[in-house]
Amino acid sequence: MLLSSALLLTALAGCGQGGEADPSGSPSDAESETATRDELIFVNYRDIRDLNPHLYAGEMYAQSILYDTLVSNTEDGYVGCLAEDWTISDDSRIYTFNIRDGVTFSDGTPCDANAILTNFNAILENRERHTWLEMMNLLVSVSAPDSDTFVIEMSEPYYPMLTELACIRPFAMISPNCMIDGSTMNGVNGYIGTGPYVLTDFVTDEYAVFERNENYWGEAPAIQKITVKVIPDNQTRIMALENEEIDLIFGKNMLDADAISQYVDSDRFTVSLSDPTSTRHIVLNTTHDILGDVAVRKALQHATNRQAISEGIFYGLEPAADTLYSTTVPYCDVDLEPYAYDTDEAARLLDEAGWVMGSDGVRAKNGQKLELDLLYNSDSVTEKTISEYLQSEYLKLGISLNIHGEEEQSYRDNMKAGNFDMVFNICWGMPYDPQSSLAAMRAPVYGDYAAQQGLEDKAEIDQAITDILTSTDETERQELYDFVLTRLHEDAVYIPLTYETNKALYTSELKGVHFGTDQYDVDFASMYFE
Repeated sequence: MLLSSALLLTALAGCGQGGEADPSGSPSDAESETATRDELIFVNYRDIRDLNPHLYAGEMYAQSILYDTLVSNTEDGYVGCLAEDWTISDDSRIYTFNIRDGVTFSDGTPCDANAILTNFNAILENRERHTWLEMMNLLVSVSAPDSDTFVIEMSEPYYPMLTELACIRPFAMISPNCMIDGSTMNGVNGYIGTGPYVLTDFVTDEYAVFERNENYWGEAPAIQKITVKVIPDNQTRIMALENEEIDLIFGKNMLDADAISQYVDSDRFTVSLSDPTSTRHIVLNTTHDILGDVAVRKALQHATNRQAISEGIFYGLEPAADTLYSTTVPYCDVDLEPYAYDTDEAARLLDEAGWVMGSDGVRAKNGQKLELDLLYNSDSVTEKTISEYLQSEYLKLGISLNIHGEEEQSYRDNMKAGNFDMVFNICWGMPYDPQSSLAAMRAPVYGDYAAQQGLEDKAEIDQAITDILTSTDETERQELYDFVLTRLHEDAVYIPLTYETNKALYTSELKGVHFGTDQYDVDFASMYFE
């Protein structure tokens, strides 16, 4: 199946948000007379919510166009954003940022080193909320020696430092005038940033309007106005696109495979898929009396037909996953032997482990049935479908799989507490993989910590992850990654299913649509109509 590739713009300007004219003839001047349209109608499944950049409730596509960070993470590496450039001390502990001159928030307030320090102090006031980022555990101090210089001091070297500073949140800068008594942890009174757009209007659960920031320090985007409609239903969004009520549907959860497959050969609309962004997988709780046996975990690996799930449920648009992280993820191109779909091997492993097939078609050992429970998010039709498929397939091998769904918050609470035998999960995705998602395995952030407690090598894995984060030697860092990823793979804690991809479906008149290094970013500033 051939899919048209997204146009990839390599010219970078304005935090990597904008770009110079495309050589094929795209307009470089936002006011170009050749531009037929300068308003884009976007769609999202829910409201913009709270756009406080230091918390986690708001829609990230909106935060990314309102606010800027010190640096940007691009396909070509790190580039300056609010910081024009920076230096790193010889011991890799002190980062000194030279703040870009002349940048102002859209309310006219200067965005100098003092404003950035005010933002960091507000973030650090709520430090415990952000400790899922290891940077927050190693940060010693922040300071602004003068209005042009911002300094971060760490207790140890930390190689993902610039990656985390480039994340849409919590390190984006908001106008100090929006803070409440210098704080953001309990809310803000406005959404004023330095980004290419400003929020000019919104009606909860209906729409939001963003207009070009005419005082933006970077290159002005071609799209002058972005109207975002709220349409919760997948099929209704497709109809809106068909009826020319919207121009763009973007996001890995905004389009199902069935819808995309209908437009692959369309002239009116363009389909684009990214490289793998994250991995859909099942986590096995090694503290469970049955799943504590690695032979049972490996049998489940061999009993799972990933290719059938990819093709039967996702029309091949989510490729079958062999490992916890795709080999396209940094440091994850590791020589691991995938668990091939092999029901004979699965049966052999169960036989050797003492699980004998019973007359009722369910295996048993010492009077205990081989019964397992799979928890899924009831809000996900996809997870329910996969659960029902696995229930049927596993039973052919004598494994009784009970499936039940819970609403999202309950599902997440139970996952974090370790109240599961098997549970669906998705890797954090770019740019948080692999460093941040692995770092979080050392504490009860999600279900990984609880699931790994039955591993004999858990302490070794955790120590290696810690050493990865503070390593300054690239060769040593890769060796540590090799060790961690190999141990997790051989311990068979995770059953990879498919690699999620970011998806876009849009009118063919819209150009410049592409996927960046952050799966949650929508690069509106590179888009234009022709």
